[in-house]
Amino acid sequence: MNRPVLFDSPFLLGFEHTRSLIERAAKAAAESYPPYNVEDRGDGDIRITLAVAGFSPEQLEVTVEDRQLTIAGRRDDQAGRAEDAYLHRGIAARGFIRSFVLADGMVVDGASLEHGLLHIDLARPEPERRIVKIPIRTESR
Repeated sequence: MNRPVLFDSPFLLGFEHTRSLIERAAKAAAESYPPYNVEDRGDGDIRITLAVAGFSPEQLEVTVEDRQLTIAGRRDDQAGRAEDAYLHRGIAARGFIRSFVLADGMVVDGASLEHGLLHIDLARPEPERRIVKIPIRTESR
């Protein structure tokens, strides 16, 4: 079922980018694996922590494209190994892609992996304060 979107109104022209951002955010919110936390660290800094137990740094990739932060985990294909005889398998062994839409000005400061947790630090640097003096022209007759 398709429901009408507010930005489809003929009175809101030029908001296609905003609609796209909302659709990407809604899609990202529907994802549930891997679990994650978003922590406000003060002064505009944010830390996203994903539970990625069993992934090595080589199997993880963090990218930013067009204000979308994407974290991907790729598992080596281990299906069908004879020595794997699980009586119960409750730990997910699948790859994932998780996305976050970043606000204007947000930058990724870095990523670290420790104890099965992937930490991604984001910052919103203070915008450079610029003062521009505008010359005043006079019209002579």
